[in-house]
Amino acid sequence: MSTFPRPGTLAAEARALLDRLGVPAAALSGSLSVRSPLTGETIASIAETDAAGATAAIGQAHEAFLAWRAIPGPRRGELVRLLGEELRASKADLGRLVTIEAGKITSEGLGEVQEMIDICDYAVGLSRQLQGLTIATERPDHRMMETWHPIGVVGVISAFNFPVAVWSWNAALAFVCGDSVVWKPSEKTPLTALAVQAIFEKACARFGGVPAGLSTLLIGGKAVGEALVDDKRVPVVSATGSTAMGRAVGPRLAARFARPILELGGNNAAIVCPSADLDLAVRAIAFAAMGTAGQRCTTLRRLIVHESIYDALLARLKPAYASVKVGDPGAEGTLIGPLVDAAAFAGMQRALEAAKAQGGTVTGGARVTAEGLPEAYYVRPALVEMPGQTEVVKEETFAPILYVMRYSDFDAAIALQNDVPQGLSSSIFTNDLREAERFVSVTGSDCGIANVNIGPSGAEIGGAFGGEKETGGGREAGSDSWKAYMRRATNTVNYGRTLPLAQGVTFDVG
Repeated sequence: MSTFPRPGTLAAEARALLDRLGVPAAALSGSLSVRSPLTGETIASIAETDAAGATAAIGQAHEAFLAWRAIPGPRRGELVRLLGEELRASKADLGRLVTIEAGKITSEGLGEVQEMIDICDYAVGLSRQLQGLTIATERPDHRMMETWHPIGVVGVISAFNFPVAVWSWNAALAFVCGDSVVWKPSEKTPLTALAVQAIFEKACARFGGVPAGLSTLLIGGKAVGEALVDDKRVPVVSATGSTAMGRAVGPRLAARFARPILELGGNNAAIVCPSADLDLAVRAIAFAAMGTAGQRCTTLRRLIVHESIYDALLARLKPAYASVKVGDPGAEGTLIGPLVDAAAFAGMQRALEAAKAQGGTVTGGARVTAEGLPEAYYVRPALVEMPGQTEVVKEETFAPILYVMRYSDFDAAIALQNDVPQGLSSSIFTNDLREAERFVSVTGSDCGIANVNIGPSGAEIGGAFGGEKETGGGREAGSDSWKAYMRRATNTVNYGRTLPLAQGVTFDVG
């Protein structure tokens, strides 16, 4: 039986958490109302940043960058190490605040903070590995190399569904690379941002001598984001959100030759082949499709199943969908919390109606009534059997909807997987080596992430995260993503007494 949180209790709990996390009381007074999706009620009202405040904050961040870039990389890494320690000490409180403000179940809220800790650990090691190349030169008595330098202020625009981890993926790397950070969190989740800023300031106090403005918050809506995107003192902007947001942000950055890191839509698929381990596949599909109430960019939204195992797989999935516990994300045993707001619920219902009109058979998808919580939107996850990949299937709906389709030919399955505008993540379930290798090859998945025998959820922080096509092409976290936060210089040093020119050019004067 589902349980739901009691109304009237979350504001006090959030205030207590913020107090323990070090957020000053003065920050919790203003015109921006913050609601919790758990009950739909307002839990705080905080101050918004106006245009003048945004300009001043960016200016302060620029000055901080000019000082911070001169600090050696390993020393910069020490600040991030201290940040990781502070996050460890604050994990329980910050994770609970994520649950209250974003609606994630307890393990996912704590897991998001753990991602922050992990990326700090990664960035500390990276602070000693910001390496360039020594390059072969055709000229005698010359050395050619590349060096990497801090680039400047890094703007971070994050979405509600990962209210703290996305900042850390960018900020931890930016700090060790020698940059400052200006963060515009979602106006739906500003309390967690205030908490993270307070935690960062604790690390700064322990470090000593951190320039003011190294990490800055801009609280507000679209106007504040536009100020960050348009400011010429911000050479890099990482923006996470919808494809529509990316279409607005990308051209504005291009107009001033700024560098975008865009993490946009995902319409992720999994192919289930005849040889698949169905026990493993069902567990992976259940989390990938229903976790975070379907509100992850890497949520599994399309399931492409071989016709020979279609009925057997659905016979296992349907009971899982029917039995999964929906309700208070802080309660033991709950696996699905609420949608973020009424707009998310309305979008889900529109998609389900469109699916029915396009020949789909819908199981689930109804709102779960929570007594005394008229503004909270809990829903049953929806399993939708489709005759093919219709228009609604090609759209990303940020809700727990899984479209299921049959295939008979493996080439057709890959083509179906790739035949959507988005290109974030993908997976295949198979014990056939040829199918697995084909899927991750150049003729397989066209996504930035391609997994075998796990769901399409994002990579660990050691791998670069991001996708292709309408996903935006950005990369964050591991691998060589750090290069996006630095500028590259190619250097040639002549240590001889002659001046040979490249390509055999001669130019003698006198």
